[in-house]
Amino acid sequence: MKWLKRILIALFSLALLGVGAIAAAYFYVLPDLPDVATLKTVKLQTPLKIYSSDGKLISQFGEKRRIPLKLDEVPKPLLQAFLATEDARFYEHSGIDPVGVVRAALVMLATGEKKQGASTITMQVARNFFLTRDKTIIRKVKEIFISFHIEELLTKDEILELYVNRIYLGQRAYGVGAAAQVYFGKEVKDLTLGEMAMIAGLPKAPSTLNPVTAPDRALARRNVVLMRMNEVGYISASEYQEALAEPLVAKYHGAEIDLYAPYISEMARDYLVQKFGEEEAYTGGYSIYTTISSDLQLKAQQALRNNVYAYDERHGYRGAAERLWQDTPPVDAEIIKALKRTVAIQELQPAAVLSVAEQAAEVLLGSGERLTLNWDGIKWARRFISDKRQGAAPTKAADVLNPGERIWVRHNGEQWQLSQVPEVSSATVTLDPQNGAILALVGGFSFSQSQYNRVTQAKRQLGSNIKPFIYAAALEKDFTLATLINNAPINKPDIRQGTVWRPKNSPDIYGGPTRLRVGLAQSINVMSVRAMRHIGIDETIATLARFGFDPADLPHNESLALGSPSVTPLQVVTAFASFANGGFLLEPYFIDRIEYADGTLAEKANPALACEPPPRDEQAMQSMIDALQQETGTSQAPCGGTDARYATRVISKQTAFLIADALKSVIWGGGDWSQGTGWNGTAWRAARLIKRHDIAGKTGTTNESRDTWFSGFNPKLVSTFWVGFDDHSRELGRTAWNANGAKDQISGAEAGAKTAGPGWNEFMLHALEGTEEIAIVPPEGIVSARIDLASGKLSRKTDQTSDFEYFRAGTEPTEYATETQDSSTIFTDSPPEELFQ
Repeated sequence: MKWLKRILIALFSLALLGVGAIAAAYFYVLPDLPDVATLKTVKLQTPLKIYSSDGKLISQFGEKRRIPLKLDEVPKPLLQAFLATEDARFYEHSGIDPVGVVRAALVMLATGEKKQGASTITMQVARNFFLTRDKTIIRKVKEIFISFHIEELLTKDEILELYVNRIYLGQRAYGVGAAAQVYFGKEVKDLTLGEMAMIAGLPKAPSTLNPVTAPDRALARRNVVLMRMNEVGYISASEYQEALAEPLVAKYHGAEIDLYAPYISEMARDYLVQKFGEEEAYTGGYSIYTTISSDLQLKAQQALRNNVYAYDERHGYRGAAERLWQDTPPVDAEIIKALKRTVAIQELQPAAVLSVAEQAAEVLLGSGERLTLNWDGIKWARRFISDKRQGAAPTKAADVLNPGERIWVRHNGEQWQLSQVPEVSSATVTLDPQNGAILALVGGFSFSQSQYNRVTQAKRQLGSNIKPFIYAAALEKDFTLATLINNAPINKPDIRQGTVWRPKNSPDIYGGPTRLRVGLAQSINVMSVRAMRHIGIDETIATLARFGFDPADLPHNESLALGSPSVTPLQVVTAFASFANGGFLLEPYFIDRIEYADGTLAEKANPALACEPPPRDEQAMQSMIDALQQETGTSQAPCGGTDARYATRVISKQTAFLIADALKSVIWGGGDWSQGTGWNGTAWRAARLIKRHDIAGKTGTTNESRDTWFSGFNPKLVSTFWVGFDDHSRELGRTAWNANGAKDQISGAEAGAKTAGPGWNEFMLHALEGTEEIAIVPPEGIVSARIDLASGKLSRKTDQTSDFEYFRAGTEPTEYATETQDSSTIFTDSPPEELFQ
């Protein structure tokens, strides 16, 4: 009894000492213990995701990949796999598992090594949310006390949900949702049992047990997890054996990008960083839904690239990128290794020339695939001499290629062909003309080459794309589409620039008095200058400013009439939208809405609509509806709602209609070809390709062809294409006829119709494919009258000398043409004797 008493006293003393030690430890770390209550409202760090308007993932930004899931969204076998290997008694203990601690201690005493951990899932949650991974006693003490607090505050299911979403599983994947995507390219619900076991085996050592970097160790660990699941009764023996037999199929899967549109995704990323700061933007789990149409974006990207390739190739082949060997070729493995040092650019893939036949060549790709380039894929490659000169057309493959050269090849949709990395740049942007939503945007040929967004950042000279705005100002003043403007050399120079400036037509041909419609359709320079002289430079600048152009970019001299201002493609497409929507200036926008990680709305766009604000009283509202019905031929209510915003009107709807109609002539021309009076507009190629009459547009070319444009629209889309070199001093040049080229090849001096126009044509052809032509009904206040095409006066004839023209009511001619016409109605800024000098 005496010894028993002493033992009990000793045990009691040890217990008191233990309690005291625990209490002391608790109060020692108490000031450093975090507020566990924050777990109730924890915000898991999830990446920023950017989507198209139709929900396709464009990009993802953030260091950590995470797809938060509710516990009931995680398959039960996956949860059981974690429990079996990490904490089999999770639902039985209170945060610390005494059985596990004792077992780990006994193993360590028996072996002298720490072969079993005693950390519960709750302790791992405590460590992952609040502590570092430093292996110190103090950290372990804190981990224990935090675990007790967590168990008091949260249910077991809530703890497990935090665990499966927070745990690091390698390859920047946090949580099981991201791990399923990263390793198997699947959602968790689609994982097999073996794949679930693979993921559940990762927490022990995400780096060394990673199936991407260490497949053998990962496979062994997966089998251990399956064994534990079988031992605790989570899976049957047959399920165990079946899962063991599953092959290892894990590999790295990047974010599943559905639509590669890097320029718009960078714009969206920058917007959110500016709004919330970098840390919050990248970890807050925001989803940005842009206004981009995935269908139109793909078509715009392809049209731009095809157009850039076409320009680049008609100017000639600049030669091989490098020489990989001289005489004896190395083995394929060495060639492939050398090729893999060069990254593909868009469709362009590096290739090595193995052999050259008479009119073919065999090449090797970095993938190990051997290809034959046929003559049709080689014959375009006459030698590039300069931007204005090309060599003779090749007659055999050896004129172009030699064995040992590293070249670029691409598949053009029909076959593999020789290619090269283009040096020219391009940009395009498309808007909805009714609300300013950006539907497609391509800031350059390749984002990997240059992140410079030419749509929003590049200010380039506008060229003849400015003329519709000059003539709009003229129509707003007192001109009509039938006004005659003298198409003759200007002998009265503008000296405001400090030098004598005499504009010339391109080509340098003059036709005398010409109607405004024809002058716009054929982009006659001297007519634009004379129209601006009639308006006045100050009034012209004021009008251009209303279209959204910055007055600071508009020179106060007559070069303004020919497009000397430097503007961005986004400014240009916004201004052209005013002709498509009846005269309203839009506010372009590219973000439809931003959502928080839980799907609630953080921000929603409220675009300014291209329509008149509806009146407030019912009678006036009904009058507006009646007017719209009469104008459109359908029952239509005014646009907008109680919270709607409305765009600013910059020109009358009558002027917008007249300019839009005149811009159709840029594409369709006029006159009667069967009677010998037909004429082309500068964009006649669009008519041949697109073959629909609800399109309108304008070409644009600057001096020495440094910038080329095509801007056009139909009632649903307005789009601008620009082509030029990033080096402003470099001209786009000209090309000679290629004997190996197609019959409809482009040659001669580069210009808006030849250089930018084909890109616009291809895009609009596919963008409008399958849609009906939209009948464009003149608005109220527009009348038509048959005019004499030579004088612009009324005509009683119905032959090729006359045609109908639109006028703003009250501006139509009142006199009839006679057999002998005078020039009293011709607008000129020079004395009569100078008209035809």
